[in-house]
Amino acid sequence: MKLCWSAGSACVNGLQLSWEQAGPQDGEPMLLVMGLGGQLIHWPDALCERLVQRGFHLIRFDNRDAGLSSDADRGITANLPRDWLMSRFGRPAQANYSLHDMADDAVGLLDALGIARAHLVGVSMGGMISQIVAARYPERVLSLSSIMSSTNDPRLPSARFDVLWRMAGIGPRPRTREDVIRRSTAMLRRVGSPGYPTPMDYRVRLVGRAYDRAFRPAGHARQVHAIVATGSIEPLLPRIVAPTQVVHGLSDPLLRPACGQRSARLIRGAKLEMIPGMGHDFALPLMPRWAELISANAARAA
Repeated sequence: MKLCWSAGSACVNGLQLSWEQAGPQDGEPMLLVMGLGGQLIHWPDALCERLVQRGFHLIRFDNRDAGLSSDADRGITANLPRDWLMSRFGRPAQANYSLHDMADDAVGLLDALGIARAHLVGVSMGGMISQIVAARYPERVLSLSSIMSSTNDPRLPSARFDVLWRMAGIGPRPRTREDVIRRSTAMLRRVGSPGYPTPMDYRVRLVGRAYDRAFRPAGHARQVHAIVATGSIEPLLPRIVAPTQVVHGLSDPLLRPACGQRSARLIRGAKLEMIPGMGHDFALPLMPRWAELISANAARAA
């Protein structure tokens, strides 16, 4: 099944957000919220096609500072090591924006598209954004699926050291297309799912496609700073009333298994699926399982 995506741009909170939608117009809306530095094209066809086959009307979009959406630079320079340390001690840092602003973007996009309520599916940072939306705007959320995400609480276990080292960007900054592909695929090998390997040629093609569409390292850094500056979202989570499915990998070296377990513990009635061999990536062999879990959770909203 080959999806036909229609594309557009919406003015939301003073920014232009690039979006695409596919699936039956009368299907239940499902908003896909991407993670750190990701673009809407990073949602795998293997997942999207299965969700459309189940009758959902999908909307995917580029977060601010990613893909073809607007820059969100307010002139605040990040000092990530300092601000990360501050966050570990519960002290807020000043940033260009927070995950709460990005949650407002998601709701604003629904407004712009004339959608009153939607199922939310968020991955990684997008899972945190989706949790905030479900807590602050319960009337807009039919169901919530939070995948390989976290409560962003500083007391949770840190990422594996080699992953942190890579994320810190130690060494020369990649500038050429080849450098970016080499560095990105090396990172994916570290965080990927050991039990569900994804072909490397697929990864190379996707990283190259994303580079050609939009290479935005400054935007990526501002998104990192937003995560750091937001701090824990745990006080919000007991307010979530939408049927919730938390999916996390037991082999996730970036957001450790405790991160997903903590979200499920704090959200009333949440279902938790811990998958052995799953890391922190869109592992293609897992897309059928993800589609089943998302769809089953959406059915609970009925």
